[in-house]
Amino acid sequence: MNSSEKNQDGLSPYHRFTREQWAALRADTPLTLTADELVQLRSTNDPISVEEVEAIYLPLSRLLALYVASTQGLFRATQRFLGADGGKVPYIIGVAGSVAVGKSTSSRILTTLLSRWSNTPKVQLITTDGFLLPNAALEAQGLMDRKGFPESYDGASLLRFLSLVKAGEHSVCAPIYSHLVYDVVPHQHLVVDRPDILIVEGLNVLQPSSPGRHTPFVSDFFDFSVYLDADPALLGDWYVDRFMRLRDTAFRDPRSYFNKYVELTDDEARKTALDIWCRINLRNLEDNIIPTKERASLILTKGANHQVEKVALRKL
Repeated sequence: MNSSEKNQDGLSPYHRFTREQWAALRADTPLTLTADELVQLRSTNDPISVEEVEAIYLPLSRLLALYVASTQGLFRATQRFLGADGGKVPYIIGVAGSVAVGKSTSSRILTTLLSRWSNTPKVQLITTDGFLLPNAALEAQGLMDRKGFPESYDGASLLRFLSLVKAGEHSVCAPIYSHLVYDVVPHQHLVVDRPDILIVEGLNVLQPSSPGRHTPFVSDFFDFSVYLDADPALLGDWYVDRFMRLRDTAFRDPRSYFNKYVELTDDEARKTALDIWCRINLRNLEDNIIPTKERASLILTKGANHQVEKVALRKL
């Protein structure tokens, strides 16, 4: 390492690890996830392996278990100081990153691993997709081509939801989104009832408020956050590959919003997927998502084979 690299590293707010260095931090953490369970947890076109879970997610689950235990101890000490009764405040973890980077798979794996630690038996997962404005509202506002951009969400409802959860309220409802019909499902909710850990997954969960607005950030409610990173060119390839695979599976359901793409030729479908990626998802990534990366507690950087190659953990 040359002197300039040492200087840059010394000024960095992150501890940086190679894959091998991070994997060694697993220590004696047992693998509590089977290969069959992993098949059920991974998303379309996300070829995650048991080895990846062992190298990346077991060390992370170990770290989070330590952080959660410390936070629980601090909360109990504060309660004793205040003379307050019981209660429980969930530890909230945000998971951010681009479309097609693997947020859903990572979030489900973390949910499963953390729920098997003795001090965090109740772990729940929500996605911010449920807080998107309904398609009818997006169409009325001319925002359908900006779906996933910050302005396409009901930000006030999301902040209200997180505020209630962080206040330790019982039975807080989160709206549900259907990727099949590509819309929020009316009158259906997921109930979040004082879990030990709540994982909040979404594109823009690390996004700050607009300049001049004095409202809280979504990330103000997070105790820890993970940003899944990859080169935009790789993400574009993964998006197109996923689109093509879904075209042969989920898109064939007549109820699917994307059923209209089933009859396209392979070349037409690839061109359509690339157009959607470049016109919507890449623009959102460059304008709104990448700028939030270094607000994360942990950055997991993936390479061409979908494996995490580098890890950056924010210094305390």
